[in-house]
Amino acid sequence: MAPVREWMLGLNAATLATLATLATLCALAPHQVAGPARTTQERLGYPASARLLVLHADDLGMSHSVNRATFDALERGLVTSASILVPAPWFPDVVRWARAHPDADLGIHLALNSEWTGYRWGPVASASDVRSLLDPDGYLPLTETMVVDRARIPEVERELRAQIDRARSSGIRLSHLDSHMATLFRSRELFDAYRRVGRSYGLPVLVERQGSRGGAQAAWGPDADPEALIDRVLSIAPGVARADWLAAYQGLLEPLPPGVYQLILHLAHDDDEMRAATRGHADWDATWRQADLELIRSAAFRQFLEQQRFVLVTWKELSAAQSRAADSP
Repeated sequence: MAPVREWMLGLNAATLATLATLATLCALAPHQVAGPARTTQERLGYPASARLLVLHADDLGMSHSVNRATFDALERGLVTSASILVPAPWFPDVVRWARAHPDADLGIHLALNSEWTGYRWGPVASASDVRSLLDPDGYLPLTETMVVDRARIPEVERELRAQIDRARSSGIRLSHLDSHMATLFRSRELFDAYRRVGRSYGLPVLVERQGSRGGAQAAWGPDADPEALIDRVLSIAPGVARADWLAAYQGLLEPLPPGVYQLILHLAHDDDEMRAATRGHADWDATWRQADLELIRSAAFRQFLEQQRFVLVTWKELSAAQSRAADSP
């Protein structure tokens, strides 16, 4: 060691200062000079072991009952995000609320279907421009398969753009896009149109890495999207008894490994309006939506999320993670 000490004693002050700076940078390197973070969690400043969760309310704008329940949930922080059915009858009510709540996390629930047999809506684009998207009565089709079988892709894109343009021209600040009834994940051609539209507007689209919504289990075969911000989209399946509602959601969430997830909720009140709109449908009806509303309002569900250490996030935050990934070398 003596020769090293003698060598250091022979160095001038400037050289010693340079060596000290290099030593400091080396010490910081694992934290500040690392390559780009590999996970969405890390890009948002969380450890890779974190479980991030978007609590997402679908179908905003469908009815006054849905709007009342969803507005309340957003204002109280019971959900972190929601998406809007622009063609639906109560869209103007959403516009009014969104203008009063400009920071709300709102996306577009891009709709090519009108699924309720007694409560229908048509396209936003001119009917003459999207004839392949209409049923014999001039409404958007009841089922996803009708869209897959008949829709022309240029007309699909025209309608998707019309929905986004109407929301934006109404002053709604959009955070993301997703697909009503997952129709845009039913074929490769529909999915590609969905992604093209999202890119053209600079909006993130809901795509999952591991599931059927454009991920590894997509209908057209394994094709995980490297730009996907969500690992899995979760929702309870039909057939759950009302008494088992909380347990069903706990069973979905508790086993999840680290990652980013979206839990889909359908909120409304079990009132005359909602019962009439969903009459004849056993699933996602008024009672289902009331059960979801009671779930997110319950102390038991909130306590469960805290105990499981889920980190609640918005689509605006996920969009920031996407931007950081794009900026990485």
